[in-house]
Amino acid sequence: MLDVAIIGGGPAALSAAVNCRQRNKSVCVFGRSLDSSLLFAAEKVDNYLGLPNISGEDMLNQFYTHAVKQGVEFKETRIKQILSMGDRYMINADNQFIEAKTVILAIGLSKSKGITGEIDFLGKGVSYCATCDGMLYRNKKVVVVGENEEGEAEANFLADVCESVTYIPLYQPVLNLKGNVQVKEGRPKAVLGENGKVSSLETDGETLECDGIFFAKNSTPPESILFGLQTDGKNIIVDRSMATNLPGVFAAGDCTGTPYQIAKAVGEGLVAALSAASFIDEKARENK
Repeated sequence: MLDVAIIGGGPAALSAAVNCRQRNKSVCVFGRSLDSSLLFAAEKVDNYLGLPNISGEDMLNQFYTHAVKQGVEFKETRIKQILSMGDRYMINADNQFIEAKTVILAIGLSKSKGITGEIDFLGKGVSYCATCDGMLYRNKKVVVVGENEEGEAEANFLADVCESVTYIPLYQPVLNLKGNVQVKEGRPKAVLGENGKVSSLETDGETLECDGIFFAKNSTPPESILFGLQTDGKNIIVDRSMATNLPGVFAAGDCTGTPYQIAKAVGEGLVAALSAASFIDEKARENK
């Protein structure tokens, strides 16, 4: 059981990790490699206090080295879903499950462009994790929309469970699909439903009747990772303590909105870490 699970890999995540360790909390950072951060590509950063004329790559490496020296654990993985278990959270990291008392979301700006109806039918036929929700569609018809090859694994899993699986790849080539998965070309346009549940997926070429739709995306909207999370557009809603509407869940950095600056991300990471540590300590006192 981790004290704090941090989702991300940029300045906000690394700042939160260091400051959680300063409060003697166990912490793991779940995210992609450092070079996936937008900061990594910056040729020169001139407005961060005390580190003038530094490249984004060098800055991130300094942040990372500091975190490692503080005993921060890192897992390079994709988070599929975070589930509330009442007094803790279950992190699905590429189908490895880790429990944490608190979560800090430092996921940067979501690049995902949802289609009409996608978020409206989340949990009502739309899912982002086949291994999480696939069994709900046993002997039913589903569509999988894949932005990358991970979608093939999702479709193959569902092929052993569902009556039929249609796969829509948004990339090429498609290499590793089971024989009973039907491939369709097209661009998804809208999720359609009846009586509060998914009924079909509209593409630019046809309408596919189905009971469920699974999206395998390069990046996932925050509210689809953690059900019930309040957002305003692409921004996670937080208060001054960086707390979200969910108990024990905090957010920091670009995912909370403008300004998109390193100093702001680092500061919010600090505040989120202090808030998470205080939340854990308060719960411990209540349980004595």
